[in-house]
Amino acid sequence: MDYEVLPPSPGKHNMENYEEFCKNFSWENVEKEFSWYTTGKVNIAYEAIDRWVDEKNKGNDAAILYSDTEKEVTVTFAQLKEQTNKFANVLTKLGIKKGDRVFLFIPRSPEMLIAFAGIVKTGAIAGPLFEAFMEEAVKDRMLDSEAVAIVTTVGQKSRIKKDELPNLKHVIVIGADENNLESLEVSYEKEMAEASADFTPVWLTREDPMFLLYTSGSTGKPKGVLHTHNIMVGQYFTMRIAHDVQENDVFWCTADPGWVTGVSYSVWGPWLVGKATIIRGGRFSAEDWYATLEKYGVTVWYSAPTAFRMLAAAGDEVVKKYNLSSLRHITSVGEPLNPEVIIWAKRVFDVRIHETWFMTETGVNMVCCYACEPIRVGSMCKPIPGVEAAITDDEGNVLPPMQMGNLSLKKGWPGMMVEIWKNPEKYNEYFQNDPWYVSGDQAFMDEDGYIWFQGRNDDVIKTAGERVGPFEVESKLVEHPAVAEAGVIGKPDEVRGNIIKAFIALAPGYTWSDELDKELKQFVKLGLAAHAAPKEIEVRDKLPKTRSGKIMRRVLKAQEMGLPVGDLSTLDD
Repeated sequence: MDYEVLPPSPGKHNMENYEEFCKNFSWENVEKEFSWYTTGKVNIAYEAIDRWVDEKNKGNDAAILYSDTEKEVTVTFAQLKEQTNKFANVLTKLGIKKGDRVFLFIPRSPEMLIAFAGIVKTGAIAGPLFEAFMEEAVKDRMLDSEAVAIVTTVGQKSRIKKDELPNLKHVIVIGADENNLESLEVSYEKEMAEASADFTPVWLTREDPMFLLYTSGSTGKPKGVLHTHNIMVGQYFTMRIAHDVQENDVFWCTADPGWVTGVSYSVWGPWLVGKATIIRGGRFSAEDWYATLEKYGVTVWYSAPTAFRMLAAAGDEVVKKYNLSSLRHITSVGEPLNPEVIIWAKRVFDVRIHETWFMTETGVNMVCCYACEPIRVGSMCKPIPGVEAAITDDEGNVLPPMQMGNLSLKKGWPGMMVEIWKNPEKYNEYFQNDPWYVSGDQAFMDEDGYIWFQGRNDDVIKTAGERVGPFEVESKLVEHPAVAEAGVIGKPDEVRGNIIKAFIALAPGYTWSDELDKELKQFVKLGLAAHAAPKEIEVRDKLPKTRSGKIMRRVLKAQEMGLPVGDLSTLDD
């Protein structure tokens, strides 16, 4: 195999030797870090918030650092404890109890995080929603979950179809005029002002549900993935090991709390290790993000390949305006990292980007590149200690190195989903090759245990007897200076079974021509193999993507074949 190797990051790390660490690892040693290990009293909100005030003397430390173009807000752990207690009392007054579903339809803000933690303190199940969802996406999720309450804002409440939600009893509105409240509505500010700041978290078991997050499938309605309070063990551990967060670090995860990355690494992960979460409101710009990194002295930064590509496209000159010398560790999630992004980051920041792979269903990082290990550029690297990963065939047999198959995880890690809401058949599909959780991603493992992503199960293209992973073709195409983005599908063909068709967006300054068409096909042929070269290339202004940056190949394929495109609620535009 031909790949570039980046040596381990300099400095001291929480894990110094991957093989040794794995050999001596046990989840029980991680569990001993939590107060419930000795008290038996379980609630993630206590471990993430109250404990820093009650036991650790860190009440004056920042828990939320929020800023947008108009204001800056700092919330300490002591203030966060008080505010989340108040919101738990607001919910209790409304009759919300353990197990009730309470949804969050709020832009990134301190209120969003306060409400989330307040829900969890009562033992209710939180349902985070992405702030840009429209009416149908909100309705589908609330109907399926039979949610009894939702917390929202004046600007978003019109997207909640109250008369079509028979279980809905309360709409808690942030920023409402108390004199203009409609049916079911209560004022967040008024209720918070009247609520007591004393509240003892509802004590639970580690197996009690904590949050319900909906993920889109290729067909049908979104499915509700249920996670329990036990996810805290995985969140805490991966903050320490995948993100290498240490005593003096400043951590920024740019993900929205409406997605699993935001839930685990913008909200709960930082708090569980006693760190502030940095929340930046407003729209993306390279200058704004670089200024945020500089302002807070961010040392550990977690973002997405789409964001890194947009930063790279803004040019190296922009970076030079800012002092980013504090940066020591960068991690990435959302889709596989194209090798050229890793090389760019090493050049402009002199820091490696470390791939992390996980899913809504796994809850926390599962396969990652680590500070102490060499990175084989283009690889996802290795499983988190305590997690066993393998490449399996469709019967659940483990395949030998260098053979493409199903990326599978041995079930039982803390953070694994416990249920697909009201859909046990769907849940069981993931575990039909017991004891393996079958992820739906195709990959191979090299002789040294490094894992290489090849595409979603449905995306792998079988052409003329060969199996081609669309991601490697896309990566090769975007290496060409004319190509800004690429999405690759298999298009049915009577002779070959499928041909490879590429959809591309051109980089600024390039125009499409027959010559460029031939040049790109030859570029892939020479860079990969003849059977991997696209037979057809179609140019588009932009490609359909999720908000986490994944190219929606299934949408491209459906459009190509004239078929229904399925649920589009997670589409970026």
